Amino acid sequence: MIAHIAERYDSRPSSDGDDPRLDLIFVVRGTDDETEVRNLVRLNAPQTYDDLDLVSVTAEPQGGDLWYATAKYVLQDFSGDYEFDTSGGTQRLATSLATLQRTALPGYSAPDYQGAINVSEDRVEGVDITVPIFNFSETKYLTAGVVTPAFKYNIFQLTGRVNGAAFKGYAKGELLFLGASGSKRGKERWSINYKFAASPNVVGMPVGNGGLVVSKEGWQHLWVRFEDDIHSGRLVKIPVAYYVEQVYPYGNLSSLGI
Repeated sequence: MIAHIAERYDSRPSSDGDDPRLDLIFVVRGTDDETEVRNLVRLNAPQTYDDLDLVSVTAEPQGGDLWYATAKYVLQDFSGDYEFDTSGGTQRLATSLATLQRTALPGYSAPDYQGAINVSEDRVEGVDITVPIFNFSETKYLTAGVVTPAFKYNIFQLTGRVNGAAFKGYAKGELLFLGASGSKRGKERWSINYKFAASPNVVGMPVGNGGLVVSKEGWQHLWVRFEDDIHSGRLVKIPVAYYVEQVYPYGNLSSLGI
C-alpha cells in the first residue's frame, strides 16, 4: 500500500517573541510503520520556515493505518560565525632590517646610509612592503532586547580604538576594533558583525644599521628622523633617531561582550 500525506487544517500553530516556534501538522494514511511516517514528513516538510529550522518530527498513531505527525521548527541558538583574512597590509619603511650589499663602479663609492632606503640628494623615499595584519570578523546573533541604543552607542564609541588590555588572545595594543554592522533576523533577532584587525607588537627591531633598536605596540606608528653626514667626502643622509607615536586611543574592548 502507498502511504499518503497531507497537511492538517489546524496546522501551523506558532509563537513569536524571544523564542519563536512553529509546528507543521500532517495526516498520514496507508502505513503502520512509524519510521516510514517520519521519513515521509521529512521529505514533504521544508528544512526551514522563515528564520526557523526543522529540529524534530513526532508521530502519533491514531489507529489502523492513520497517523498524526508534527514537524517542529524553532530558531536555532547560533553561537556565531567567524571569518578571517591574513592577506596583510602595506607599510612604508624608511629603513631596512639590514643592508646586505653596497657595490659601486670602479672610481665611485657606495655611501653607507645606515639602512636608509632609496636615498636621493634631499630626501629618503623609503619603500612600501607587506606587513602582517590579521583581519577577522565575528558574527553574533542577539535578541532585540539586547540591541538597545546604549548597546549601539558603545560600539560606536569603541570603533577606531585598540585594546587597552589583553583581549581574545591578543596582547595590549595589538587589536584594532574596526566597528560593527547589524541587521535584523526575522522579527526579533539581530545579526551583529564585529570587525577587527590585528598587528603584532615588536620587541628589539633594528631601525637602520647604526644601532637604533625599537620596541613598540602593533598599532603605534614608528617614524625615523634623518640628518646629513659626510661619508667618503660625500654628503649623505643617515637615520639618527626614531619616534613611536600613539595614533589610536585605547578602549575596553571586553565591553563588547563577545
